[in-house]
Amino acid sequence: MRTTILSFLLAVNLLAGESFTDRRTAPPKDLDGYFPFQVPATKEGWAARRSQIREQVLVATGLFPMPVRAPLNAIRHGRKDLGDYFIEKVYFESFPGFFVTGSLYLPKEIKGRVPAVLCPHGHWTNGRFMMESEEVAKKQIEAGAEEFIEAGRSPLQARCVHLARMGFVVFHYDMLGNADSQQISYDTTHKFGSQKAATPGGFYTAEAEGQLQSILGLQTWDSIRALDFVESLPEVDPQRIGVTGASGGGSQTFLLAAVDDRPAAVFPAVMVCTAMQGGCTCENASLLRIGTGNVEIAAIFAPKPLGMTAADDWTKEMTTKGMPELKQLYTMLGAPDNVHLTSLTQFPHNYNHPSRAAMEQWFARHLLKAEKVEPERHFTLQTPEDLTVWDTAHPAPRKGPEAERDVIKKWREAAKGDPASRHEVNTKGWRVILGRDLDGSGKVIYEMNGEKVDLGTFFAISGDVRNHTHQEVVHTQFYFPKDWKHRVAVWVTTDPVKKVADAKLDPEVAKLLAAGWAVAVPELIQPGATTNRRVANPREAPSFTYGYNNPLFAQRVHDVLTVLKMVQTHPDYKTDKLALCAGNGGRKFVAAASQVTGKALSAVVCDLNGLRFDDVADPFAADFMPGAAKYGNDEEIKAWSASGGYLTLEKLLEMK
Repeated sequence: MRTTILSFLLAVNLLAGESFTDRRTAPPKDLDGYFPFQVPATKEGWAARRSQIREQVLVATGLFPMPVRAPLNAIRHGRKDLGDYFIEKVYFESFPGFFVTGSLYLPKEIKGRVPAVLCPHGHWTNGRFMMESEEVAKKQIEAGAEEFIEAGRSPLQARCVHLARMGFVVFHYDMLGNADSQQISYDTTHKFGSQKAATPGGFYTAEAEGQLQSILGLQTWDSIRALDFVESLPEVDPQRIGVTGASGGGSQTFLLAAVDDRPAAVFPAVMVCTAMQGGCTCENASLLRIGTGNVEIAAIFAPKPLGMTAADDWTKEMTTKGMPELKQLYTMLGAPDNVHLTSLTQFPHNYNHPSRAAMEQWFARHLLKAEKVEPERHFTLQTPEDLTVWDTAHPAPRKGPEAERDVIKKWREAAKGDPASRHEVNTKGWRVILGRDLDGSGKVIYEMNGEKVDLGTFFAISGDVRNHTHQEVVHTQFYFPKDWKHRVAVWVTTDPVKKVADAKLDPEVAKLLAAGWAVAVPELIQPGATTNRRVANPREAPSFTYGYNNPLFAQRVHDVLTVLKMVQTHPDYKTDKLALCAGNGGRKFVAAASQVTGKALSAVVCDLNGLRFDDVADPFAADFMPGAAKYGNDEEIKAWSASGGYLTLEKLLEMK
């Protein structure tokens, strides 16, 4: 056995390869980073990547598993005849007691079932109630952005009116905190700044983030329910539904298209790009853009028709960064004409007349099967008083902290999922929130960088496990008994890793060595750190950090997986058994890592009694992990125990 160990010591440095610095030491990525889209080489490669990203979006938005759809209890009232179209007032429940509000535009003459368009409005002042002054409208006309006063004062109404005149049923619905949607305030949904301002039991808290409940997720659920509403209308052909919005409405457009198969064509304006990904709290969710970005998320819709616009804003480089890759993908999928970008960089951020004309042509072609579009015309502007859905007969629901806490509670209840599929859901959930499983840990190499000490019955060796796929380095202490039984235990602890010559081993490690187990003790990244590194954003919404960067908890689990992968794949390790063991402070990391190791482990030594992931009050604490409470508490822990493999150290030592 001594010969085997010595051959290992001689071999490791030969396998080390090129050295590198751990990429995790770089500053964290933020929403203003660069998010390129790399198209896989084959259709099969794209199918696998598409499935992965879609699952990531579903998990990040709190929609995995998809919540139970309660009855909408939709109310349509106040129909108004405006000549060649009607407007109705609409509200319905996305969760019981929580309402989506909006305006329903209908063509004057409907024969059979007609196509429909969903219109999330985006970040325009007062949302659906937007109303610019005549002075602003005149400047828009002078700049060539609009053709008449009404459209200059409300390009949002202009969009809906003309689509209705073209023959579409149009639902223009409020994004959270705008117009009639005031159950959660505008300041909470779009201007949240400080953790001190978070509603206890509400959004942005560790409790909500632990369950992956965010404003973006709630807005996306509202969009899904808006699609449910439109699809249910007797006037609508459910096979011909489009979605279009600009800015934050553009974000909602491609996010809805990413998680729901029903839209037939979409047109996200001035939002899809490789640059700024969305500056508002309503456009960010923890885990959403780690390793991906808006272009790739929008690409999930392929090969169905995807139209876009660019302006003199963060989308201005889309013609050369993003669009060529989308064209490449659509061409590979046999639908090169189903993706189009209209670049209008002579205008600032907008959804103006030239942009709307591109959208109208897109939907005419793909939903009406028509090439000719009549030009926009004058229409009768509707004031906020004309459009509001609330009145004496239809009173507004309660709003404020109680409404916020109530929707959090209703969402959590609706998202529990089928108990029969809980284990499968939790396993997939853990794989997404950690961003990696054992198989995906990549190519790892051991590089000895310190002492090799003979301590009588065992060797102690100091080295680095280098993950070349992910460019990560894990300093690791190895102990090899001279009477090795071809068994390896990875011992996970938050205690400082001992110096190689320190013979004062943890008693449990000494027991493993005496029983013939080799032991690897990784030094988890940022030892001693008590908080996560935040991005340089003055707002304290966790999603601005965790939406683009793996939390420290996930990085530490990555270290565990890297060392497991090294043991599993090293040519000099012919292990009969591989165990993962929780030392002091290591329980949560071991419990999490064991969910993504498949059948690679012979046993897991971890005391699950009292182990919870919702016991962290600070969402920026080092041991906080978004989504861990959702996929790793209560019944989930019991399921882990019942599945077998969780042992005490004594039982492990008795293993034959």
